[in-house]
Amino acid sequence: MKNEKLVVFGKRLKELRLAAKRTQPEMGKFLGCTVSNYQKMEYGQINIPILSLMALADYFGVTTDDLLGRE
Repeated sequence: MKNEKLVVFGKRLKELRLAAKRTQPEMGKFLGCTVSNYQKMEYGQINIPILSLMALADYFGVTTDDLLGRE
């Protein structure tokens, strides 16, 4: 069973990636991880390190709360 919060994060991550016209391989390279690992982030299958969360928020110009789907 997937954690609902991870699913929300994954959907938001995918939305931001598509809006920025980036590919999953590009994002994996940015984070220094495999494409498979990045895909698991978007699918809400894995928890990510806080430094990766911060890097993604900075990359997309959003807050970590926005990236996490929190209001």
